[in-house]
Amino acid sequence: MIDGAAFAPVPGVPVSLTAGLRLVLAPNPSPMTFLGTNTYILGSSDLAIIDPGPDSSAHLDALLDAIGMQRVSHILLTHSHLDHSPLARPLAEKTGASVFAFGPSHAGQSTIMQQLASAGLAGGGEGIDKGFYPDERLADGDLITGEGWQLEALHTPGHIGNHLCFRWNDFVFTGDHVMGWASSLVSPPDGDLTDFMASCEKLKGIAAATFYPGHGAPVTDPSERLHWLIEHRKGREAQICDALRERGHTAETLTAAVYTDVPKAMYPAAARNVFAHLVDLVQRGIVTASPKLAVDAVFALESGRER
Repeated sequence: MIDGAAFAPVPGVPVSLTAGLRLVLAPNPSPMTFLGTNTYILGSSDLAIIDPGPDSSAHLDALLDAIGMQRVSHILLTHSHLDHSPLARPLAEKTGASVFAFGPSHAGQSTIMQQLASAGLAGGGEGIDKGFYPDERLADGDLITGEGWQLEALHTPGHIGNHLCFRWNDFVFTGDHVMGWASSLVSPPDGDLTDFMASCEKLKGIAAATFYPGHGAPVTDPSERLHWLIEHRKGREAQICDALRERGHTAETLTAAVYTDVPKAMYPAAARNVFAHLVDLVQRGIVTASPKLAVDAVFALESGRER
């Protein structure tokens, strides 16, 4: 098992994580992807490739080198952001394997996020793979089996509606839902904070020794990390409500009031997180949006309501 402090894979060079599991880092480091996307190779004969990664010929070549003469039986996607899914189809064409995911990029999107998207709100962050479509769609609880391994699909919307985690023995591949290096971006209309928090509670109910995230080192304290993630979100909610007790705010002015600890270059991503909280608070009847729920609305605490 690789310790978080020692996690420094070289892009394209396979790293053994535990028996039957290797990682190949994609060459796409950024403020949103950290060192790059983690592509996992599971199995020793029939292989499952989890999150092939971005559109990168270098990464495709590295994966094919790591696969060698072994058979790939499954290509699995946690979700369809541009740093995770574009290489799925080229890899499928090279290996003959089918692509498995919850569904296309709009699958699993909550009703309120559908409404915001219809009103013209566009996504932010890593970017949506709009042309993505799996060969096989997975539902929550579905089992995927290969020689020597079995995975359970767990629908965990929040970061995006079609997000899946995959449970393998006492390990869980958590995609971008739980990572050790940062909290997950929840960016409406692709991400929904209400769903995100429910998915965190769902993962809390699973006894896991390690989470293998889409970016960064293995998370060796899953319960503690989930507790931090939930409390972090509750803390942001409290900050937002405290700011709204003083006066009404737009998402933009709230971001400046709440995110005093981040560089201004990160404000666009922070503003998306703030808006995600505001949508959740409006849905719960704690906050009002005037004249209607939109990214440029003026938000205020509902009269007589306490968080």
